[in-house]
Amino acid sequence: MDVDVSEGVLVRPTYLSICNADVRYYQGARSSEVLAKKLPMALIHEAVGTVVKDATGSFSRGTRVVMIPNAPFEQSEYRAENYLRSSKFCGSGFDGFMQELVLLPASRVVAVPDAIRNEVAAFTELVSVAAHAVNRFDSIAHGQRGCVGVWGDGNLGFIVSLILKSRYPDMHVCVFGRNEYKLNDFTFVDETRLTYDVPTECVFDHAFECCGGDGSAAAINQIIDTVKPEATVSLLGVSENPVPINTRMVLEKGLRLFGSSRSGLADFKSVVELYEQHPEVPRYLESLVGGVFPVQSIADISKAFEADLRKSSGKTIMKWNM
Repeated sequence: MDVDVSEGVLVRPTYLSICNADVRYYQGARSSEVLAKKLPMALIHEAVGTVVKDATGSFSRGTRVVMIPNAPFEQSEYRAENYLRSSKFCGSGFDGFMQELVLLPASRVVAVPDAIRNEVAAFTELVSVAAHAVNRFDSIAHGQRGCVGVWGDGNLGFIVSLILKSRYPDMHVCVFGRNEYKLNDFTFVDETRLTYDVPTECVFDHAFECCGGDGSAAAINQIIDTVKPEATVSLLGVSENPVPINTRMVLEKGLRLFGSSRSGLADFKSVVELYEQHPEVPRYLESLVGGVFPVQSIADISKAFEADLRKSSGKTIMKWNM
């Protein structure tokens, strides 16, 4: 991201959150062509920091801010900044926030309310991705929204469900997952079920798929079977391989399937507004905070990443002292 020092905001990262995408680079679990193209590269695209200097006058020194990893280089009347092919993304093609100092345009920085814990603020980017999907759902889906299913008992499914219940308190939200102990944490939704206990009839007005990986195909096809005709299905799970879906039933039911990826400035602002208007949201998000690792050396970084590989759920946070 090319930013003129005399026009940008200089931020010192303080808390970094590890994402599955970071882990894939750490393990070298991408194709050799991708790794050769993108490495060497500083990782991490979920982070909070403090302003060291702001040449634009937008932020005071010491202001706590979240950094937006998406870097657009053009504007479009029809396409959001995170879908423009010319946009770049920190930690995926060029350097992320695992640095001592980061220089960003003022439009890539958003102040965080004082009440939000650093450990939660660190993964605001992930919350913004979920908010982006819900924002798009709101503009795409038809108005009958009495019952919505969410497939996925991981971090993304947790956050999507939380945003849905905060935004639509009368909506019946049912979460499906493979792990009962994870589903026990979804105390704010109306119903949870294991994936082998899926209704045989069409009961959901709409659905969100938050599984990704090997679970994508089964989840998407369960959704297709259980949503009502003309439902909207939001796809958020990332899969490295093509996913087969039952297109016959997609056509027969007239379903709308749409994908959502990453987020932009408007989504970050909507999350900060959500934090302020619904203080219970960041309190629920605190339950996702897993291990918190002080980092002062390369060995400390490795320790945090290795711990993330072993975790069963939650977010691994690095307290960044490099």
